[in-house]
Amino acid sequence: MTSQSGNTVMEASHLPDLVCLSHLRWNFVFQRPQHLLSRFARERRVFFFEEPIYDRKQPRLHVTRSPEGVWVAVPHLPEGLDEQQTIALQRALLDELLVRHDVRRYVSWYYTPMALPFTRHLEPSAVAYDCMDELSAFRGAPPALLHREAELLERAHVVFTGGQSLYEAKRDRHHSVHAFPSSVDVAHFATARRQLQEPADQGFIPHPRLGFFGVVDERMDLGLLEAVASARPDWQLIIIGPVVKIDPATLPRRPNLHFLGGKLYTELPAYLSGWDVAMLPFARNESTRFISPTKTPEYLAAGKPVVSTSIRDVVRPYGEQGLVRIADTPEDFVRACEAAMTEDRTTWLPRVDAHLATMSWDTTWARMKALLDSAAMRREDEPGTVLPVTASEDSATL
Repeated sequence: MTSQSGNTVMEASHLPDLVCLSHLRWNFVFQRPQHLLSRFARERRVFFFEEPIYDRKQPRLHVTRSPEGVWVAVPHLPEGLDEQQTIALQRALLDELLVRHDVRRYVSWYYTPMALPFTRHLEPSAVAYDCMDELSAFRGAPPALLHREAELLERAHVVFTGGQSLYEAKRDRHHSVHAFPSSVDVAHFATARRQLQEPADQGFIPHPRLGFFGVVDERMDLGLLEAVASARPDWQLIIIGPVVKIDPATLPRRPNLHFLGGKLYTELPAYLSGWDVAMLPFARNESTRFISPTKTPEYLAAGKPVVSTSIRDVVRPYGEQGLVRIADTPEDFVRACEAAMTEDRTTWLPRVDAHLATMSWDTTWARMKALLDSAAMRREDEPGTVLPVTASEDSATL
């Protein structure tokens, strides 16, 4: 097993390192993990251990350092392994990472309970579970995920949730659960309030433009999207983001529907700047029951009127405060978009800005950091404290 990394990094501070176990790729979509862990990386070493890629005969750990300063570790494993072999190799590669970078004092930060089988042996200063989604409700979720989550909740010292609905679902299952809904980098997206240069693949599209950016998967109401495009052929619907877990052939095809693919986080304001309305056309199903879309405050920071289906964490607080229009049927969605295009922004934008002022990623990160550091310090003050190893079968697909 070999590790590819840059120059050796010395421990930057007295704070414990952070070892993150994630089901998401660092370079996929810039969202909650990237916002939070990039901020942690300013003060301590952060290691982001991803799920395996099966493409090699010999196991290997590919380690790079992101522009944000996060060490991203990607296990490459042979195909055809059974589950015990997969667990054993992931454990060995993770141990190699910790030894190679002299990681001795650290906290474990989980985004997926499915990492437990190869991390139970670790002895971190503290364990945090940042539950950003109800993963068990997503298409293709492993059958053992709920069992793993119950175990992770037993082991965790602090639990964060990605929204109010998730908090309400988890608060009775742990003694220290804290709601941290999606935050926003206002300064980044507020640049879209200016007239920015049009991206080449959007510049030729006429107005009015209704836009969406994010992952295109089973959470999007494709039927609603097609119905709106059909009802108003003079409107241009722009969809930005990677298509995952659904067959691209199932996407609706109309002359006024434009799927532009994934874009960099840095590029999003330029696209937003040219939209007339921002959309959240989410389906109402199990996979969206607990979501708290990060793009809601991002759209608002860009100064764009927003129309959303009745996602609970959008209705509360954005819909209730009159910051976002809520509509579910195609007819209501069209009417809401028409009203949004004539929004009186002189009274609406100050209310938007007042709300956004309370929810920066810097503030969210600082509060989470305080809770995490407090948990770590409490445990380090308890001599001989070792996390319990929970015996359980490891028959789940990782």
